[in-house]
Amino acid sequence: MSLTIQMLGTGSAFAKKYYNNNALLDSGEGKLLIDCGTTASLALHQMGVQLPEIDAILITHIHADHVGGLEEFGFQMNILHGRKPVLCIAEPLIHPLWENTLKGGMSQQGMIGKLGDVFEVSVLTPGESTSLVSGIEVELIPTRHIPGKDSYSLFINDRLFYSADMTFDPGLLNQLVNERGCRSILHEVQLQGAGEVHTTLDELLSLPIPLQERIRLMHYSDDMEQFKEKAGVMSFLEQQRVYNIVELERTEQK
Repeated sequence: MSLTIQMLGTGSAFAKKYYNNNALLDSGEGKLLIDCGTTASLALHQMGVQLPEIDAILITHIHADHVGGLEEFGFQMNILHGRKPVLCIAEPLIHPLWENTLKGGMSQQGMIGKLGDVFEVSVLTPGESTSLVSGIEVELIPTRHIPGKDSYSLFINDRLFYSADMTFDPGLLNQLVNERGCRSILHEVQLQGAGEVHTTLDELLSLPIPLQERIRLMHYSDDMEQFKEKAGVMSFLEQQRVYNIVELERTEQK
């Protein structure tokens, strides 16, 4: 079975029509959850995916739409299923994730005092491709989002680039395609306004057409429908639709 990806949601942090921009990778031999936002549990329930089916969770950065569902996920797996879920994470994210995000709700005196008490923590080194579950290898690529906060985009199986929330980086996109053999790009997009911490649609439209042909758009606002005909050759990912990676690699989108 070839690799598939299913977006739990495709929405921006403030979207209501679309769930948080999280994704489920399935190699047929293992499942990897990319980010676990506040809507992740509901989306997985609607998709018919049980939490124990997920072999590991990978976190790109620390915002509620990407980590807000970890408390429920961790408690459910420990209390209802008797095991710690595997959490794949870059070392710089471990301290802020626990101390600034999860500690208040998850700590229990004498029982839970650190991230590793609830999760099986697998520390990833940026720039190194690592097998996270059977059939899925991921390289963390540091990308810019919020000044002073670490954030990591993903290069999956040496063929698929999955952007975290990030500002426009045409040099990286060109390098991935022209030097590293990237075949498709799933990229976040801000449809209106200046791209201070995100990549705008206008910025992506400035890329060469052959590069745009590889891009599918995600992490968008509730007014996405108004921009379908304004995205050039790029198209918008649909939440909860299952995509085969081979399907995403077709350059003729429209």
